[in-house]
Amino acid sequence: MSAVRPRSARDRRQEILEAATRAITERGLADTRISDVAEAAGVSAGLILYYFGSKDRLLSEALTYSYDRFYLRTSREIRRISSAKEQLRRLIDLSVPGYLPEYGKLDEWALWIDVWARALRDPAIAKDRELLDERWRASIADIIRAGQASGEFARRDADELALRIGSLIDGLAIQVIMNDSQVTPERMRRACLEVCAREIGFEP
Repeated sequence: MSAVRPRSARDRRQEILEAATRAITERGLADTRISDVAEAAGVSAGLILYYFGSKDRLLSEALTYSYDRFYLRTSREIRRISSAKEQLRRLIDLSVPGYLPEYGKLDEWALWIDVWARALRDPAIAKDRELLDERWRASIADIIRAGQASGEFARRDADELALRIGSLIDGLAIQVIMNDSQVTPERMRRACLEVCAREIGFEP
């Protein structure tokens, strides 16, 4: 009879972060309480405070955890593609809320809207938000540089282009999430591809 491996502290933290992400997407950052996360994770509020120290730290780490899942999933997809142009196209597909049923979930984007709103008044959240956005833009810039090296893209400032493209994706995604009748997932995808083609220098 095999023994059941006890859960490590790392496993516990991950379970709590997963529960926190679920609670935040359902209730919003402002309305999520330690007790909500504890109930979702099946642990005590005291255990959550033991691991994270405060509600703000828990919410901040839950944000990072959610982004890391998106980043790893996206990176895994991108690495399978050899063409930088197709990598960029796939990145856009994965970033459009609701465009791919298995990816780009609306609740993940809704979490980001909550984060942006709270970052206006919470310095700790604002700092974490800035670091994650820098990482997001860096991943776009890496694809652009790879395309420039392979001759697929024109030689232009990759970091500046990544800033423009990342901001375009974020802005249009908000309109999609808000159910703007003029900004459907398909229209967002088309607009992003057309702007990328014009800015980076390739045939869409």
